[in-house]
Amino acid sequence: MAAEEGLSGLLATHNGDVGCYGNMDEFTQEELRALDSEGRALLTQHKIRTWEGKEKTLTLINVYCPRADAGKPERLSFKMRFYRLLQIRAEALLAAGSHVIILGDLNTAHRPIDHWDAVNLERFEEDPGRKWMDGLLSNLGCQAGSHVRPFIDSYRCFQPNQEGAFTCWSAVSGARHLNYGSRLDYVLGDRTLVIDTFQDSFRLPEVMGSDHCPVGAVLSVSSVPAKQCPPLCTRFLPEFAGTQLKIRRFLVCLKQDPVCKQSALRLSKQTQVQMHQNKARVRSTRPRPSQAGSSRGQKNLTSYFQPSSNRPQASPILELPSVGALMTPKTLEEEVMAKVVEGQASASEAKDEKEVRTSFWKSVLGGPLPMPLCGGHREPCVMRTVKKPGPNLGRHFYMCARPQGPPTDPSSRCNFFLWSRPS
Repeated sequence: MAAEEGLSGLLATHNGDVGCYGNMDEFTQEELRALDSEGRALLTQHKIRTWEGKEKTLTLINVYCPRADAGKPERLSFKMRFYRLLQIRAEALLAAGSHVIILGDLNTAHRPIDHWDAVNLERFEEDPGRKWMDGLLSNLGCQAGSHVRPFIDSYRCFQPNQEGAFTCWSAVSGARHLNYGSRLDYVLGDRTLVIDTFQDSFRLPEVMGSDHCPVGAVLSVSSVPAKQCPPLCTRFLPEFAGTQLKIRRFLVCLKQDPVCKQSALRLSKQTQVQMHQNKARVRSTRPRPSQAGSSRGQKNLTSYFQPSSNRPQASPILELPSVGALMTPKTLEEEVMAKVVEGQASASEAKDEKEVRTSFWKSVLGGPLPMPLCGGHREPCVMRTVKKPGPNLGRHFYMCARPQGPPTDPSSRCNFFLWSRPS
């Protein structure tokens, strides 16, 4: 029914927007504009019908929350302010009577069970992002308690103890092969909606194409079609532009099938040949000057000249027998043996020439050095390049070629490291 970009309302067009912004007095206009400048939120509002036949409003908040970079402390502040703005908008929509689902990449692993190495991380529970999620989400489980928070993590509602349920893995280290990742993608629903309508919440780790995998949920509701599409949803569709279209927009340039193209080209050539033949027939029916008669028409200039009788005639050229004809013909067996010997000689010469060339280039170009073997598995390493700014930027080093995994897993990458010698 409605669609809107951003959380602050500054990007709203006042035509088909979702509305319900809440109290944002704690933010400045510049801060709100910065938080919505990276295209991290998109809201769509729908009308749904429950199994009881009641129609309700559902607002989906699709988010891609910022990532906190250890080398950029200002991004952590930006991330927490984005979280705060997201919570204000979601609670305002709930207060207005709409059901709310927050889904997407929240860029925070909530519980230790959601991270592959939570035990070794310092002060895991003290992370500001995890504290924010603690204040947003109710306790695990779908049972109503005395003190409830507005939203529920739908996956942990149905799979509270599932370990290794990760949705993001490092693509550089190949950690997905050993499921060495974290759960950053969620489907968070308001408590009433999850308890009444959610039937399942799932991950699709087998779907490739990104360092994240899709997540989803199943609701026992039906969608009520909207009377018209919101302008934000149709702004790239010319048929919804409200202006008269040119007939050129309805004509599509079709790509010709190669078989049809060849047949058309063949037919065109046949047509051209037939046209040339027809022209030739038309020309042949016209009388030529040389065929018009001996007494009429202009004579050729050579007809006035006669060969001289005093000139001696050239003697006919005698054909001399070839040298090969004078030689004694070889038998078929001798010819075959001669060809075999000649072929073996040429092959031996080519082989010797190739070996000479190979040995020469080997002496000039030594080729790449063999990869060192890692200490944990005695297998060839891979070469990597330092990309972090610093004194070692651009240097090459060797490391274990196996995918990253738990340290206790012998099939995972070992801690071998070796600097490459400068060439």
